[in-house]
Amino acid sequence: MKLKRKISPEIKPRQNFITKKRLREDEIDFDKLRSYRLDRVRKELVKHNLEACILFDPVNVRYALDTVNMSVYNMHNLTRYCFVPVNGPTILYEYFNCEILSKHLNLIDEIRPAITWDYFSNGDQANLQLSKWINEVKDLSNNFFKSKKIAIDVLNGPAVTALNREGIEIVDAKLILEQARVIKSPDELICMKAAIEVAEKGVSKMRSDLKSGMTEDELWSILHKTNIENGGEWIECRILSSGERTNPWMQESSNKVMQQGEIVAFDTDMVGPYGYCADISRAFVVGNNFNDEQKKLYSMARNQIDHNFRLIKPGMSFKEFIKKSWVLPDEYYGNRYSCMVHGIGLCDEWPQIRYPTDGGEEGGTFEKNMTITLESYIGKVGGKEGVKLEQQYLVGENGLELMSHHPLEDI
Repeated sequence: MKLKRKISPEIKPRQNFITKKRLREDEIDFDKLRSYRLDRVRKELVKHNLEACILFDPVNVRYALDTVNMSVYNMHNLTRYCFVPVNGPTILYEYFNCEILSKHLNLIDEIRPAITWDYFSNGDQANLQLSKWINEVKDLSNNFFKSKKIAIDVLNGPAVTALNREGIEIVDAKLILEQARVIKSPDELICMKAAIEVAEKGVSKMRSDLKSGMTEDELWSILHKTNIENGGEWIECRILSSGERTNPWMQESSNKVMQQGEIVAFDTDMVGPYGYCADISRAFVVGNNFNDEQKKLYSMARNQIDHNFRLIKPGMSFKEFIKKSWVLPDEYYGNRYSCMVHGIGLCDEWPQIRYPTDGGEEGGTFEKNMTITLESYIGKVGGKEGVKLEQQYLVGENGLELMSHHPLEDI
């Protein structure tokens, strides 16, 4: 059964309840979106001479079949997965008694109960359950990947050993899915715009509500609330800090009370509506009065993003970008961020382009309809505070097109 356009894509239509439309829902052709993504997965399998994949990562399952169930739980439990062959039926192996949740999705040909073999779920019966799963994979192999080679993204040691014992070779599906996800369709871009708009609604409220005496956790909770009440799903990290906790970077939100005149910086990492990520960073000052040192840090962060923004165009190699990218002064280099650029989609995606000394990604080029973020963290080694900024972009015909529109600070 196909979804009616007015019903949210994750909810099976029923007659006895009313749903509120999500942001940009009427603009998205969900059938076209799903078909595009599944086709991308199959084309990547063919490109790598593979006949099928088994996906456990909930983000990859979402990309391939647009089916969702307890995503965060299934990131650390092998209790839900799918089988995608190049030729043959797609099969969702669903969590216990949850088969009904995805019956409305027309790209899923069959739904079977998941066979789980982890110790939490099965205790001393885990080995017995693993044998059942191996037999299931052997049956799939006999019918759909007779080469005895299959791509799998996440698997534990006992399962790898057992498959190898049966002569089944495992190829890492991470490469397959990352390459499939890198070029966005028009419907994906609409989904991403919706996620960014929700994030920016939360960021605007964070800025307006920020005041001395508020804890970091209180401020951070505003983004979570805004995301959930607008159809979003989860937030991958909780990176928000204030004052001297902003240097070095990557400290998580705490119960620290924020004081007048302190920098507050954060990274949204927000998986919003339709499962797409809005990944932007902003830095404010409590009381909105930047001192001279804070202005210097903020201006440097803006300069780095602006410089790198002007460089990138379709066809530019990552290697050339690294060579021409903004040069971080020595006194700040030891506190550099983990990358200058990374891909973005359902979450952070390939590529991740690092600084020259960190073995930066060199084996690729920027392509039209890639979506990326530009990163900057500026904090002197041994300094008091730091500034984190990040913007999200589409690689367009002639260069980067800004997707994140929450204004930077006017200092």
